[in-house]
Amino acid sequence: MTRWENYINTAEKIIKGYNGALPLHHSLKAFFKANPHMGSRDRKRIQQLVYQYFRLGRWQAALPLKERILLGVFLCEHAPDDLLQFFRPDWNERATASLEEKLSLAGFTWDAREAFPFAAHLSEGIDAGTFTRSHLQQPHLFIRTRPGKKQGVVRLLEAAGIPFEAVGESALALPNGTKTEIILPEKSWYEIQDLSSQETGLRFQPEAGEHWWDCCAASGGKSILLHDLQPKIHLLASDVRASILENLKKRFAEAGLKNYSSKVLDLTSPSLRSEMPRTRFSGIILDAPCSGSGTWGRTPESISFFKAGQIAEYAALQKKIARNVTPFLEPGGRLVYITCSVFREENEDAVAFLQRECGVEVEESGVIGGYERGADTMFVAVGRKK
Repeated sequence: MTRWENYINTAEKIIKGYNGALPLHHSLKAFFKANPHMGSRDRKRIQQLVYQYFRLGRWQAALPLKERILLGVFLCEHAPDDLLQFFRPDWNERATASLEEKLSLAGFTWDAREAFPFAAHLSEGIDAGTFTRSHLQQPHLFIRTRPGKKQGVVRLLEAAGIPFEAVGESALALPNGTKTEIILPEKSWYEIQDLSSQETGLRFQPEAGEHWWDCCAASGGKSILLHDLQPKIHLLASDVRASILENLKKRFAEAGLKNYSSKVLDLTSPSLRSEMPRTRFSGIILDAPCSGSGTWGRTPESISFFKAGQIAEYAALQKKIARNVTPFLEPGGRLVYITCSVFREENEDAVAFLQRECGVEVEESGVIGGYERGADTMFVAVGRKK
């Protein structure tokens, strides 16, 4: 058996055994740990084949597994490929062709609603065809340079020969797989943060002396961004998961952020008010738990295992959290509602709820489209407490 046949057979075995219960990268890690005879080059290529299969979403799901893997390779690769040359030399000759040319050669037509069966739920302004095609490529790795550190980061990247693109004032786009921890050992100089996520920070506008609450802080990326915009704020970071807050504390220490408090809080709890260290905030960042559908270019396996009914479940959770959190805004206080979702129910419908039920006058809202620039797609709304 050739190396290429072995790669395909192994990829088929992984795909057949994967049920979506764990993120794909965790499942792959476990598989390779159980098969230590595979070298790093073999692992990398097999992993690539599996991801390229899932990048097709649910499009052409009836194809034989091997054929669908090869189709994924053809549509996702941009250069001639030895594996493709072995199985489909006619396709390999056109590896640099456009996506439309490749589809024509393979005898297929891209169907956005087949690839992404949740297209009817997309937020206003998202083009289903362009959005679903974007899943064929992994988004870039973005970093945000900390205040005063951009030139130092650029010098280190140039010295290491790492290609990069400056995007805006502080963002740099790097090749996926860049070992930032080796090339950029001083972690206080930068944060790994998607471009669209960075752009949500343009809506924060904190003032010195204000009290802000990052109520779904997770690992703290937006809290650090908030602090970089205005170090002289009083910050509370909370999350329902104690382990996540431990990661946040470590990340804050690496970033040199000390002026903050943190607390484990269940934002759906009816006793939330009694657990809060403060009853009024100048600003609240509600980066709501969501489907994550705007990030599925990074986790394409999600498209195959997500169920449409989950959209309503997330939307209901977001409304419950919003109802509990917004009373802590002082009159005129600023609410920044964020999701990394592309679904209307989690975005525009949430805005309507904030205005109708939570006493928030929304001043701005809309999609931050990342799918045409190698970034995640997010949604942000900014409002004031009446």
